[in-house]
This record gives sequence, structure tokens and C-alpha cells, in this order.
Amino acid sequence: MIDCSFPAARLRRTRVGSWCRDLVAETTLAPSDLIWPMFITEGAGVEEPIATLPGVSRCSVDKLVGQAREARALGIPCIALFPNTPPGLRTEDASEALNPDNLICRAIRAVKDAVPEIGILTDVALDPYTADGHDGITDEAGYVLNDETSKILVEQALVQASAGADIVAPSDMMDGRVGAIRKALEEDGHPNVQIMAYAAKYASAFYGPFRDAVGSRGLLKGDKKSYQMDPRNSTEALREVAMDIAEGADHVMVKPGLPYLDIVRRVKERFEIPVFAYQVSGEYAMIEAAAAAGAGDRDALVLETLIAFKRAGCVGVLSYHAPVAARLLGA
Repeated sequence: MIDCSFPAARLRRTRVGSWCRDLVAETTLAPSDLIWPMFITEGAGVEEPIATLPGVSRCSVDKLVGQAREARALGIPCIALFPNTPPGLRTEDASEALNPDNLICRAIRAVKDAVPEIGILTDVALDPYTADGHDGITDEAGYVLNDETSKILVEQALVQASAGADIVAPSDMMDGRVGAIRKALEEDGHPNVQIMAYAAKYASAFYGPFRDAVGSRGLLKGDKKSYQMDPRNSTEALREVAMDIAEGADHVMVKPGLPYLDIVRRVKERFEIPVFAYQVSGEYAMIEAAAAAGAGDRDALVLETLIAFKRAGCVGVLSYHAPVAARLLGA
């Protein structure tokens, strides 16, 4: 047993100056640990502020390219793209998801032409394209059909991979979709396109501002509790992760972030696979609201929460605060 008796052991010795705090730090955070989510909209020269996400805007493709260049300059290695599909293109069968010239595909190609070295992660789910805001195709009773949805998700992933996506990220929580997508990518000549599975995605109250950003607020009929995870469950998350790994996921994600750090830790300790967390829109909005109210220093809150993800076991974090954090870390 270690003898930690005072005064031989003074734990404050290594906290005496910033140089030694840095020297013994158990957790590090760098811009290379960040993925920056971005929202895309139609048009040119468009930059629409999102009221519930202060400091975040929906951008047209030309403006998005500028953000991608900014990410590269800040040392952020990857961006995540989310489209705001016009209402007229949202249908019951989500057919716009399979259009090789849809908004997300045009954005992928534009970024790859302008900033080829930046990684692009794309969302594989049907909620930006369905009329009812669900992540899949529903039956007459409003239940999301698993296998029918998965077939469309496979085609959606192939369309995005063909446009140049580096990572496809199924966020729908359909059973078996990771294996189907992996098989299709291999057969279609995309063996190096990675899959980041939203493996433990919870039916959370923290997603509200995101739905504003992608234009699905008010469209959703019912809720997503029949396919997203119950916040009361923890061990079930390990089963979800195990399935996605067995089916060929390269990375797994826990979503939301801070309220589910216990899940991050359990996944990290159980599986030898890179674990990411998504610091979702509601988490971002709370930090911004706290800072605006004078309840805390914004920069300190941003860095402390991101460090918490790394300390829990994440190799990386998707965060709307990515550019803020990267500037602070590079200062």
C-alpha cells in the first residue's frame, strides 16, 4: 500500500507552477481532438444565424468552403456536415437523400475541391429528408421500419461516399445498418471510407437547437423513443456498441456528451476501439447561456467540458465550440 502520509506526501508540490502542471497532466486536449459540425443551406452568399445556437449559422456551400479553410488553419482535422433540406424536397420516402446532386453531395465536392486535406464526416439518416422528421420510413401507425429504412441508408451512404465523404456516420439507430453499409462500401469500391457509428444515441431532450438548425422543428410526429436509446439504460449501450463493432464500425460515438460520460467510460474500458462523443446543441446552448448570464467564463467552460470528454476516454469530440477551443489552444 502506498504511504501518502503528510508531510512526506504533499500533492500540491506538482501544482506550484503552470510548467509542472503541464508536465504531469494526465489528460491533454489539442485542436486535432476536435470535429467541427457545420450546417448547410441552399443559396449563395448565405449565412443565417440560428437563434437557439448563438454564434452558429447555416451557410450556403460557398460560405461553407470558407469555414473548411478556417478549420484547416486552426488545426481541426475533420468537419461534420448537416443539411437543411428545403421543405419541398422532404417526402415520405426521403428520395432526396439518394440524389447524387443533393445539398450534402454538392457541399462535399466543393470542400474536397477547395480543401482536399480536410476530413469530411457525413450524417447517414433520413430525418433531414422525411416529411415527418423521423430518421426512417414509417408505417401507417407511425412506427419506423427497420429493414426498409436500412436499405435506403445503404444507398445514402454510397451516394455520400461517391461524392467524396471520408467518414459516413449512421445516426439513425436502426439494427444491422452498419454491417449492410460496410458490405456495400466494400463492394462499391470504397474500402477506405470509414464508418463512425452513432452506437449509443439516446432519446435526449438536448437536441432541440439542432432541429432548429436543420429545419425539422415542428415536423416530428410523435417521438424517437422506439429507436433511440432510453436514458435510463447503461448496459444496453454496451450491447449496441458490440453489435456495431462486429458489423465493421471503425469508430463509435456516444450522444449526447456530458450527461453520458459514464457511458463513454464504460465503452472505453470494454472495447478496444476509438470512442467519440457528440457535445450536442443543447449542451452548447447551455454554455452560451451561462456565459451570457455572467454565470461563468465562456472560454474556461468550453475547455473544461472538452477536457472532461478526453478524461472519460474519448479520442475526439464533435463540438460546435471546436473553433473557439482551437483558437484558445493555439494561443
